[in-house]
Amino acid sequence: MSQEKLEVLTPANSQVIFIDQQPQMAFGVQSIDRQVLKNNVVGLAKAARAFNIPTTITTVESESFSGFTFPELLDVFPDHPTLERTSMNSWDDQKVRDALKKNGRNKVVVSGLWTEVCNTTFALCAILEGGYEIYMVADASGGTSKDAHDFAMQRMVQAGAVPVTWQQVLLEWQRDWARKETYDAVIDIVKEHSGAYGMGVDYAYTRVHNAAQRTKTMHESLAPVPARS
Repeated sequence: MSQEKLEVLTPANSQVIFIDQQPQMAFGVQSIDRQVLKNNVVGLAKAARAFNIPTTITTVESESFSGFTFPELLDVFPDHPTLERTSMNSWDDQKVRDALKKNGRNKVVVSGLWTEVCNTTFALCAILEGGYEIYMVADASGGTSKDAHDFAMQRMVQAGAVPVTWQQVLLEWQRDWARKETYDAVIDIVKEHSGAYGMGVDYAYTRVHNAAQRTKTMHESLAPVPARS
């Protein structure tokens, strides 16, 4: 393994690319629950925003059949244009290559649909022709079957890509809870997108540390009233 891959992901050495997170592509996903997929994609996007990670969003044939990028993802990056393509392989579009080069980070964190097509071809070409290190976010990507996803991940790993998960990336960027400049943003992401872990954080904050409940409005709690026998 190269020494570069032994370096942890940091906000200074990473960039992110979201590939074809569009409804028609999601319709075909069978390797992961699609609502979980979207949750993980948006969680990763919010992590990238919290740490100021340069981010690229690519789309394929939005008008003809794929539809527009998940609105929840676009709303995380309101000022980011989407890079439209006709090619299944994002590497075949010059805009994408230019965006990656402009970002100036060699570690590319990838979330896309489908794992076995758009992710794999991009990863192989970006490694071979661009010299990039690819960190493939397995649970923020999806394939048309579990086999399709799993074997594509294996193929990319054999080619040198590094498999990761979205929460792993988030916490690797944070690294130390003493880093207060991003602490609150990371905790907010965890509460909203990290399932049982987030529920546990909510419980600890409110029941152990007596923090206010995480609601946008106050809710009255009525005391129990035993019914008459």
